[in-house]
Amino acid sequence: MAGGARSASVVDVAAEAGVSLGTVSNVLNRPERVSDKTRFKVEQAMARLGFVRNESARQLRAGQSRLLAYVMLDVANPFFTDVAQGIDAAATEHELSLFLCNSANDAGREAAYLTHLSQQRVQGILVTPVDPYSPLLEEIVKHTPVVIVDRTRNDHRFCSAAADDVAGGRLAVEHLIDRGHTRIAYIGGPPSLGQVRERHEGALLACREAGLAEDALLHIGTDGLGFADGREAGERLIGIPAKRRPTAAFCANDLVALGLLQQVSLSGRTVPDDLAIVGFDDIDFAGAAAVPLTSVRQPRRELGRTAAEALLDEASNPDHEHRQVTFTPELVARRSTVT
Repeated sequence: MAGGARSASVVDVAAEAGVSLGTVSNVLNRPERVSDKTRFKVEQAMARLGFVRNESARQLRAGQSRLLAYVMLDVANPFFTDVAQGIDAAATEHELSLFLCNSANDAGREAAYLTHLSQQRVQGILVTPVDPYSPLLEEIVKHTPVVIVDRTRNDHRFCSAAADDVAGGRLAVEHLIDRGHTRIAYIGGPPSLGQVRERHEGALLACREAGLAEDALLHIGTDGLGFADGREAGERLIGIPAKRRPTAAFCANDLVALGLLQQVSLSGRTVPDDLAIVGFDDIDFAGAAAVPLTSVRQPRRELGRTAAEALLDEASNPDHEHRQVTFTPELVARRSTVT
Protein backbone atom coordinates (compact mmCIF):
# COMPACT_ATOMS: atom_id res chain seq x y z
CA MET A 1 0.00 0.00 0.00
CA ALA A 2 2.40 2.60 -1.24
CA GLY A 3 2.02 5.96 0.43
CA GLY A 4 -0.94 4.67 2.42
CA ALA A 5 -3.23 5.45 -0.49
CA ARG A 6 -5.96 3.11 0.77
CA SER A 7 -6.74 0.99 3.80
CA ALA A 8 -5.97 -2.69 3.69
CA SER A 9 -8.94 -4.92 2.88
CA VAL A 10 -9.77 -8.51 3.77
CA VAL A 11 -8.65 -9.42 0.25
CA ASP A 12 -5.20 -7.95 1.02
CA VAL A 13 -5.06 -9.84 4.32
CA ALA A 14 -5.99 -13.14 2.66
CA ALA A 15 -3.27 -12.67 0.02
CA GLU A 16 -0.66 -11.67 2.61
CA ALA A 17 -1.45 -14.66 4.85
CA GLY A 18 -1.88 -17.12 1.96
CA VAL A 19 -5.37 -18.18 3.05
CA SER A 20 -8.88 -17.92 1.65
CA LEU A 21 -11.29 -15.02 2.21
CA GLY A 22 -13.49 -17.43 4.16
CA THR A 23 -10.65 -18.11 6.60
CA VAL A 24 -10.10 -14.39 7.18
CA SER A 25 -13.85 -13.98 7.75
CA ASN A 26 -13.80 -16.78 10.30
CA VAL A 27 -10.90 -15.20 12.16
CA LEU A 28 -12.86 -11.95 12.38
CA ASN A 29 -16.28 -13.38 13.19
CA ARG A 30 -15.95 -17.02 14.31
CA PRO A 31 -12.38 -17.49 15.58
CA GLU A 32 -13.27 -20.76 17.31
CA ARG A 33 -13.53 -22.36 13.86
CA VAL A 34 -9.89 -21.62 12.99
CA SER A 35 -6.82 -23.41 14.32
CA ASP A 36 -4.49 -21.42 16.57
CA LYS A 37 -1.71 -21.65 13.97
CA THR A 38 -3.85 -20.31 11.12
CA ARG A 39 -5.41 -17.61 13.28
CA PHE A 40 -1.97 -16.42 14.36
CA LYS A 41 -0.83 -16.27 10.71
CA VAL A 42 -3.85 -14.17 9.73
CA GLU A 43 -3.47 -11.86 12.73
CA GLN A 44 0.18 -11.31 11.86
CA ALA A 45 -0.80 -10.40 8.30
CA MET A 46 -3.34 -7.91 9.64
CA ALA A 47 -0.70 -6.32 11.84
CA ARG A 48 1.82 -6.02 8.96
CA LEU A 49 -0.78 -4.42 6.68
CA GLY A 50 -2.26 -2.17 9.35
CA PHE A 51 -5.69 -3.70 8.74
CA VAL A 52 -8.53 -2.06 10.70
CA ARG A 53 -11.87 -3.80 10.77
CA ASN A 54 -14.77 -1.68 9.44
CA GLU A 55 -17.13 -2.32 12.31
CA SER A 56 -19.79 0.08 11.01
CA ALA A 57 -20.02 -1.71 7.69
CA ARG A 58 -20.23 -5.10 9.42
CA GLN A 59 -23.06 -3.94 11.64
CA LEU A 60 -24.97 -2.41 8.73
CA ARG A 61 -24.67 -5.68 6.80
CA ALA A 62 -26.07 -7.45 9.84
CA GLY A 63 -28.96 -4.97 9.89
CA GLN A 64 -28.34 -3.67 13.40
CA SER A 65 -25.63 -1.68 15.18
CA ARG A 66 -24.32 -1.84 18.73
CA LEU A 67 -25.31 1.78 19.23
CA LEU A 68 -28.09 3.50 21.15
CA ALA A 69 -28.84 7.20 20.81
CA TYR A 70 -30.40 9.74 23.15
CA VAL A 71 -31.73 12.99 21.70
CA MET A 72 -31.88 15.22 24.77
CA LEU A 73 -33.78 18.47 24.97
CA ASP A 74 -31.11 20.72 26.49
CA VAL A 75 -27.53 19.68 27.16
CA ALA A 76 -27.04 22.80 29.33
CA ASN A 77 -29.56 21.49 31.85
CA PRO A 78 -27.92 19.06 34.31
CA PHE A 79 -31.21 17.20 34.59
CA PHE A 80 -30.77 15.76 31.10
CA THR A 81 -27.11 14.87 31.57
CA ASP A 82 -28.11 12.98 34.73
CA VAL A 83 -30.78 11.12 32.74
CA ALA A 84 -28.11 10.34 30.14
CA GLN A 85 -25.91 8.81 32.84
CA GLY A 86 -28.70 6.37 33.68
CA ILE A 87 -29.10 5.48 30.00
CA ASP A 88 -25.35 5.03 29.62
CA ALA A 89 -25.18 2.70 32.63
CA ALA A 90 -27.79 0.40 31.07
CA ALA A 91 -26.09 0.56 27.66
CA THR A 92 -22.70 -0.32 29.15
CA GLU A 93 -24.13 -3.37 30.93
CA HIS A 94 -25.31 -4.64 27.54
CA GLU A 95 -21.97 -3.81 25.85
CA LEU A 96 -23.54 -1.06 23.76
CA SER A 97 -22.31 2.45 23.02
CA LEU A 98 -24.40 5.58 23.56
CA PHE A 99 -24.49 8.51 21.15
CA LEU A 100 -25.78 11.80 22.62
CA CYS A 101 -27.53 14.50 20.58
CA ASN A 102 -28.73 17.93 21.72
CA SER A 103 -31.90 19.22 20.06
CA ALA A 104 -31.61 22.52 22.02
CA ASN A 105 -35.43 22.57 22.18
CA ASP A 106 -35.51 23.08 18.40
CA ALA A 107 -38.00 20.90 16.50
CA GLY A 108 -36.07 21.20 13.22
CA ARG A 109 -32.79 20.20 14.84
CA GLU A 110 -34.52 17.29 16.57
CA ALA A 111 -36.02 16.09 13.28
CA ALA A 112 -32.61 16.17 11.58
CA TYR A 113 -31.08 14.05 14.34
CA LEU A 114 -33.94 11.55 14.34
CA THR A 115 -33.80 11.13 10.57
CA HIS A 116 -30.03 10.68 10.54
CA LEU A 117 -30.08 8.18 13.41
CA SER A 118 -32.77 6.05 11.80
CA GLN A 119 -30.79 6.01 8.54
CA GLN A 120 -27.75 4.76 10.46
CA ARG A 121 -29.79 1.82 11.76
CA VAL A 122 -29.02 2.41 15.41
CA GLN A 123 -30.43 -0.28 17.66
CA GLY A 124 -32.84 2.20 19.18
CA ILE A 125 -33.51 5.87 19.92
CA LEU A 126 -34.41 7.52 23.21
CA VAL A 127 -35.75 11.03 22.88
CA THR A 128 -37.03 13.85 25.05
CA PRO A 129 -39.11 15.37 22.26
CA VAL A 130 -40.13 18.96 21.72
CA ASP A 131 -43.51 17.51 20.76
CA PRO A 132 -44.25 13.92 21.86
CA TYR A 133 -46.97 13.74 19.19
CA SER A 134 -44.62 14.61 16.34
CA PRO A 135 -45.62 12.76 13.12
CA LEU A 136 -41.93 12.02 12.52
CA LEU A 137 -41.76 9.92 15.69
CA GLU A 138 -44.68 7.86 14.43
CA GLU A 139 -42.86 7.26 11.13
CA ILE A 140 -39.51 6.34 12.67
CA VAL A 141 -40.98 3.88 15.20
CA LYS A 142 -42.22 1.78 12.26
CA HIS A 143 -38.65 0.59 11.66
CA THR A 144 -36.57 1.74 14.66
CA PRO A 145 -37.50 1.26 18.35
CA VAL A 146 -38.19 4.63 20.03
CA VAL A 147 -38.73 5.34 23.73
CA ILE A 148 -39.95 8.72 24.98
CA VAL A 149 -38.09 10.12 27.99
CA ASP A 150 -39.45 12.73 30.45
CA ARG A 151 -42.64 13.00 28.42
CA THR A 152 -45.89 11.06 28.16
CA ARG A 153 -48.48 10.39 25.48
CA ASN A 154 -52.15 9.53 25.81
CA ASP A 155 -51.79 6.35 23.77
CA HIS A 156 -49.81 3.13 24.04
CA ARG A 157 -47.85 3.21 20.80
CA PHE A 158 -44.56 4.04 22.54
CA CYS A 159 -42.79 3.09 25.73
CA SER A 160 -42.13 6.07 27.96
CA ALA A 161 -40.54 6.94 31.30
CA ALA A 162 -41.42 10.18 33.06
CA ALA A 163 -42.25 11.73 36.41
CA ASP A 164 -45.79 12.78 37.31
CA ASP A 165 -45.44 16.51 36.66
CA VAL A 166 -48.96 17.37 37.81
CA ALA A 167 -48.31 15.69 41.16
CA GLY A 168 -44.96 17.48 41.40
CA GLY A 169 -46.49 20.91 40.81
CA ARG A 170 -49.14 20.17 43.37
CA LEU A 171 -46.52 19.12 45.95
CA ALA A 172 -44.52 22.31 45.42
CA VAL A 173 -47.43 24.70 45.89
CA GLU A 174 -48.97 22.72 48.75
CA HIS A 175 -45.65 23.18 50.56
CA LEU A 176 -45.72 26.93 49.99
CA ILE A 177 -49.34 27.19 51.13
CA ASP A 178 -48.47 25.19 54.26
CA ARG A 179 -45.77 27.80 54.96
CA GLY A 180 -48.48 30.49 54.97
CA HIS A 181 -48.16 31.89 51.43
CA THR A 182 -51.32 33.00 49.63
CA ARG A 183 -49.74 35.01 46.76
CA ILE A 184 -47.58 32.67 44.70
CA ALA A 185 -45.87 33.04 41.34
CA TYR A 186 -45.46 30.18 38.89
CA ILE A 187 -42.38 30.94 36.78
CA GLY A 188 -41.54 29.05 33.62
CA GLY A 189 -42.05 28.59 29.91
CA PRO A 190 -42.47 28.19 27.06
CA PRO A 191 -46.02 26.83 27.45
CA SER A 192 -45.52 24.58 24.42
CA LEU A 193 -43.51 22.24 26.66
CA GLY A 194 -45.68 19.60 28.27
CA GLN A 195 -43.93 19.59 31.63
CA VAL A 196 -44.34 23.39 31.93
CA ARG A 197 -48.09 23.06 31.38
CA GLU A 198 -48.49 20.06 33.66
CA ARG A 199 -46.50 21.55 36.55
CA HIS A 200 -48.65 24.67 36.23
CA GLU A 201 -51.76 22.48 36.27
CA GLY A 202 -50.60 20.87 39.52
CA ALA A 203 -49.93 24.29 41.04
CA LEU A 204 -53.43 25.48 40.13
CA LEU A 205 -54.90 22.32 41.60
CA ALA A 206 -53.16 22.93 44.94
CA CYS A 207 -54.50 26.51 45.05
CA ARG A 208 -58.06 25.39 44.32
CA GLU A 209 -57.94 22.66 46.94
CA ALA A 210 -56.69 25.20 49.51
CA GLY A 211 -59.63 27.46 48.72
CA LEU A 212 -57.46 30.32 47.45
CA ALA A 213 -58.80 32.96 45.07
CA GLU A 214 -58.42 32.53 41.30
CA ASP A 215 -55.67 35.16 41.17
CA ALA A 216 -53.64 33.60 44.01
CA LEU A 217 -51.29 32.03 41.42
CA LEU A 218 -49.60 34.51 39.07
CA HIS A 219 -48.01 32.95 35.98
CA ILE A 220 -44.80 34.69 34.92
CA GLY A 221 -43.87 33.16 31.57
CA THR A 222 -40.32 32.83 30.23
CA ASP A 223 -38.88 32.18 26.78
CA GLY A 224 -36.84 29.25 28.04
CA LEU A 225 -35.91 27.24 31.10
CA GLY A 226 -32.38 28.46 31.75
CA PHE A 227 -30.60 30.41 34.46
CA ALA A 228 -30.87 33.69 32.53
CA ASP A 229 -34.62 33.19 32.16
CA GLY A 230 -34.89 32.94 35.93
CA ARG A 231 -32.95 36.17 36.39
CA GLU A 232 -35.14 38.00 33.88
CA ALA A 233 -38.29 36.71 35.61
CA GLY A 234 -36.83 37.92 38.92
CA GLU A 235 -36.53 41.46 37.56
CA ARG A 236 -40.18 41.38 36.51
CA LEU A 237 -41.34 39.97 39.83
CA ILE A 238 -39.42 42.58 41.85
CA GLY A 239 -41.07 45.29 39.74
CA ILE A 240 -44.54 44.31 40.90
CA PRO A 241 -45.92 46.73 43.55
CA ALA A 242 -45.35 45.39 47.06
CA LYS A 243 -49.05 45.01 47.87
CA ARG A 244 -49.57 42.67 44.91
CA ARG A 245 -46.14 41.07 44.75
CA PRO A 246 -46.06 37.30 45.38
CA THR A 247 -44.30 36.22 48.57
CA ALA A 248 -43.34 32.86 47.09
CA ALA A 249 -42.43 31.38 43.71
CA PHE A 250 -42.61 27.90 42.23
CA CYS A 251 -40.30 27.56 39.23
CA ALA A 252 -40.71 25.05 36.42
CA ASN A 253 -37.16 23.79 36.95
CA ASP A 254 -34.13 24.34 39.15
CA LEU A 255 -32.15 26.42 36.65
CA VAL A 256 -34.95 28.99 36.53
CA ALA A 257 -35.19 28.86 40.34
CA LEU A 258 -31.44 29.41 40.76
CA GLY A 259 -31.52 32.39 38.38
CA LEU A 260 -34.45 33.82 40.33
CA LEU A 261 -32.60 33.25 43.61
CA GLN A 262 -29.57 35.16 42.37
CA GLN A 263 -31.63 38.08 41.06
CA VAL A 264 -33.57 38.40 44.29
CA SER A 265 -30.35 38.36 46.31
CA LEU A 266 -28.71 40.97 44.07
CA SER A 267 -31.70 43.25 44.61
CA GLY A 268 -30.94 43.35 48.33
CA ARG A 269 -33.80 41.08 49.29
CA THR A 270 -33.48 37.80 51.17
CA VAL A 271 -34.69 34.27 50.56
CA PRO A 272 -36.96 33.02 52.08
CA ASP A 273 -37.90 36.09 54.18
CA ASP A 274 -38.81 38.28 51.20
CA LEU A 275 -39.44 35.49 48.71
CA ALA A 276 -39.66 31.74 49.26
CA ILE A 277 -38.59 29.66 46.25
CA VAL A 278 -39.28 26.08 45.12
CA GLY A 279 -37.63 24.52 42.07
CA PHE A 280 -38.15 21.26 40.20
CA ASP A 281 -35.74 18.35 39.39
CA ASP A 282 -33.42 18.62 42.43
CA ILE A 283 -30.25 18.79 40.34
CA ASP A 284 -26.97 18.68 42.29
CA PHE A 285 -26.62 22.47 42.16
CA ALA A 286 -29.93 22.88 44.03
CA GLY A 287 -28.60 21.68 47.36
CA ALA A 288 -25.24 23.41 46.83
CA ALA A 289 -26.63 26.92 46.20
CA ALA A 290 -25.75 29.82 48.53
CA VAL A 291 -29.29 29.42 49.87
CA PRO A 292 -29.99 25.67 49.40
CA LEU A 293 -32.99 25.29 47.17
CA THR A 294 -36.19 23.49 48.06
CA SER A 295 -37.01 21.35 45.04
CA VAL A 296 -39.27 18.61 43.74
CA ARG A 297 -36.97 15.64 43.19
CA GLN A 298 -37.14 13.38 40.16
CA PRO A 299 -35.17 10.08 40.09
CA ARG A 300 -33.11 11.30 37.14
CA ARG A 301 -30.68 8.42 36.64
CA GLU A 302 -33.32 5.79 37.39
CA LEU A 303 -35.58 7.44 34.84
CA GLY A 304 -32.85 7.13 32.20
CA ARG A 305 -32.02 3.54 33.08
CA THR A 306 -35.70 2.52 32.99
CA ALA A 307 -36.16 4.11 29.57
CA ALA A 308 -33.05 2.37 28.22
CA GLU A 309 -34.13 -1.02 29.54
CA ALA A 310 -37.52 -0.60 27.87
CA LEU A 311 -35.77 0.25 24.60
CA LEU A 312 -33.47 -2.78 24.80
CA ASP A 313 -36.42 -5.06 25.44
CA GLU A 314 -38.30 -3.60 22.48
CA ALA A 315 -35.26 -4.10 20.24
CA SER A 316 -34.72 -7.75 21.18
CA ASN A 317 -37.95 -9.23 22.53
CA PRO A 318 -40.54 -10.35 19.95
CA ASP A 319 -43.16 -10.44 22.72
CA HIS A 320 -42.41 -6.90 23.86
CA GLU A 321 -45.36 -4.87 25.10
CA HIS A 322 -45.24 -1.09 25.33
CA ARG A 323 -45.40 0.30 28.85
CA GLN A 324 -45.52 3.76 30.31
CA VAL A 325 -43.58 4.11 33.57
CA THR A 326 -44.48 7.08 35.76
CA PHE A 327 -42.33 7.99 38.74
CA THR A 328 -43.79 9.75 41.77
CA PRO A 329 -41.77 12.90 42.65
CA GLU A 330 -40.95 13.93 46.21
CA LEU A 331 -40.36 17.30 47.83
CA VAL A 332 -36.96 18.08 49.34
CA ALA A 333 -37.35 21.06 51.71
CA ARG A 334 -34.33 23.29 52.24
CA ARG A 335 -33.56 26.85 53.35
CA SER A 336 -35.15 28.62 50.37
CA THR A 337 -38.56 27.92 51.92
CA VAL A 338 -37.71 26.98 55.51
CA THR A 339 -36.37 29.66 57.90
